[in-house]
Amino acid sequence: MAEGRVELSALVKRASELSPQVAGRGDDRMLPVTPPLRELFPDGGLRRGSTVAVMPGSSPGSTSLMLALLAAASQAGSWVAIAGVPDLGALAAHEMGIALDRMALIPRPGVSFDRVVATLLDGFDIVVAAPTGVVPAAGVRAQLASRARQHGSVLVPFGPLAWDGADITLRTEGSVWHGLGWGRGRLRTRELTVVARGKGAASRPRRATLWLPHAPDDLATAPARPKLSLVS
Repeated sequence: MAEGRVELSALVKRASELSPQVAGRGDDRMLPVTPPLRELFPDGGLRRGSTVAVMPGSSPGSTSLMLALLAAASQAGSWVAIAGVPDLGALAAHEMGIALDRMALIPRPGVSFDRVVATLLDGFDIVVAAPTGVVPAAGVRAQLASRARQHGSVLVPFGPLAWDGADITLRTEGSVWHGLGWGRGRLRTRELTVVARGKGAASRPRRATLWLPHAPDDLATAPARPKLSLVS
């Protein structure tokens, strides 16, 4: 266990060690998100020090949503870490636009989950934390949120376990694949409906449509075709 903590420490760069350009720090303390997601946030982006949970809703697609949430900030120079998502591959992250040279994957944080996440919050701009089994106790959640505020990071709890106390919670509400013709063709793009609910200025539910990897060029002119909806 001690060896693992040493290796993890070698991965983490404190925000004080990063230039303002790389850290993404600005006077407005905002990290960018992809344009379709901006309307889900009262300030139009990820506010440093906030907690933004991503949870599955009534449809699949939460992993794609989580990666899409990180992409714009990563492309702008921010460092991101993802802890507790063992099935996530680097290729999937790359295809969503995340810069792999500024990303750390910790697939299985183990019993030291809260300590691993706290360490990552010291130096990464955005930290995805996916607990397994049970959600950390209220006191631990409060400590992690406080750590994010102290270091100007964004904490992103991820997974099916409710994370009470998040500033904003994003859920998937609809998932439709496009690209199949009448009996032929291939899936080309995914239409994902996202709902955001939160506290304060974010208390009013907001909805947005996210196209992954992007909206088809012929969406407006293409004749009506069957849509493939995923159900569970």
